[in-house]
Amino acid sequence: MGSFISSAYQHIFRKRETQWLDIDDFDLDEPGEPNQLMFQAFEWYVPDDQRHWLRLRAALPSLKEIGVTSILLPPGCKAMSPSGNGYELYDLYDLGEFYQKGSRATKWGTKEELVALVTKAHEMEIRIIWDTVLNHKAGADHTEKCNAVMVHPKDRRKVISKPVEIEAWLGFTFPGRGERYSEMKYHWYHFSGVDFDARNKNKGIYKILGPDKNKDWARDVSKENGNYDYLMFSNLDYSNPEVREDVFKWIEWMGHQLPLSGLRLDAAKHVSSGFLKDFVAHVRRTVGPGWLLVAEYWKAEVRELLEYLGRMDYIVSLFDAPLVRRFSDISRSEFADLRKVFEGSLVKYERKHAVTFVMNHDTQPSQSLEEPIADFFKPLAYALILLRKEGYPCLFYGDLYGVCGGCKGILKPSCNDKLADLALARNLYAYGRQRDYFDKRHCIGFVRFGDSGHPDGLACVLSNGPAATKRMYVGKAHADSVWTEIYGYCRSRVKIDSRGYGVFGVVARNVSVWVREDAAGRERFGKFDSDIYSSLQGDH
Repeated sequence: MGSFISSAYQHIFRKRETQWLDIDDFDLDEPGEPNQLMFQAFEWYVPDDQRHWLRLRAALPSLKEIGVTSILLPPGCKAMSPSGNGYELYDLYDLGEFYQKGSRATKWGTKEELVALVTKAHEMEIRIIWDTVLNHKAGADHTEKCNAVMVHPKDRRKVISKPVEIEAWLGFTFPGRGERYSEMKYHWYHFSGVDFDARNKNKGIYKILGPDKNKDWARDVSKENGNYDYLMFSNLDYSNPEVREDVFKWIEWMGHQLPLSGLRLDAAKHVSSGFLKDFVAHVRRTVGPGWLLVAEYWKAEVRELLEYLGRMDYIVSLFDAPLVRRFSDISRSEFADLRKVFEGSLVKYERKHAVTFVMNHDTQPSQSLEEPIADFFKPLAYALILLRKEGYPCLFYGDLYGVCGGCKGILKPSCNDKLADLALARNLYAYGRQRDYFDKRHCIGFVRFGDSGHPDGLACVLSNGPAATKRMYVGKAHADSVWTEIYGYCRSRVKIDSRGYGVFGVVARNVSVWVREDAAGRERFGKFDSDIYSSLQGDH
């Protein structure tokens, strides 16, 4: 009986293998566009030495070498303090040009250094994406009186006080800049909420009342906390025509100041989607007809992201927050099923509108949206976003160069300092059709067959359990070739058989990436310098 079952399964396997061969005996795809790769060029604890633009400019050649095609810069507008990362935004029109809030430069550097960085990137055909903070302003120049009501922090629709006059930090006159670039001054009626009454020293969420007492939160925002229009600081009111007009003028000004290629729209769940649609349309009509526009809408449930894309008429992409949650959960579960790693992710449903990532400045250790990912799983997660066909992947500065602070202190580059090699593998080999081998709970694999411009292809095996092997088809064109591993942990050589199959191994709880030993570009691996902070020593 046992031998009968065994022979029956062998017959089924041979039949499936023959079917696969019929399907896969194809010509390689015609070469398409080079693989796109975004790099988020900051982490929360980058030193506030005002030299970040200089460091990034020096790093451009090495980033280009591993395949980075676009760089997401941090918010480079003037913050409320010299050490601010830019999310506590003070003045959109100050890029490190005017002495305001204790410094001429931003945390990142001066406007001149920023222009030099972006200009060099543009010359190298690296696209620059600007992190755009439009939800609020911070660090007002003076207080102003206005009428307001307190609302419940867990349900912002619920008023919990009578109307009262408060004195809040709502006056923005930008004395260091004056009226250069913009004459707009912001007053209490340009905002819809604050979280502090300076007169009575009361903390709480105050909804500002307009002259007719009918002013309200924007309705087309996240329904979290009843209404999630208010997030922090002085909340901008985009029902005010003056606010809209000033922001529209600002983005045109930005497009003429810097050769940008895209925007990250920060805190999109807190900003009127109607306004953002108008803003995107304005960008398309004026400075950015071909810009990449990606919104940060933080929600771990994919349904809300899909609804938001529909509400925005698919004119933006979104960061795949649900996938990061999946990575975090799977990495910390001993019995997690790798076959289900993409369940509930945005890239599974909207691959053309998903920007995939493993970590960012909000999810890194010590931050408000921290999503812990076990160290062993980082290489698996990055292989899943970098080497597969779906999504627009984004590398994180803290994983490539390390993290400089937080509760865990200094953290070394992740993936045993081999993340750059995974990015380079994407650049050289991750092309063409894809076949998945998601057939084992703790060990999955996939093959990229290459295209006519990048014919080498690759095979990838991932394990969150013990060491394993996986027999995979790489194509009859590779028959009798020898493949070796480029990530660095498997020393064996794999001979591809006459039918195009090879048996590829992976060590316990790791990833392996296999290519032909004579593949073009093999000599480029292992040469990335992740010590970005020593590159400018002595250069003052």
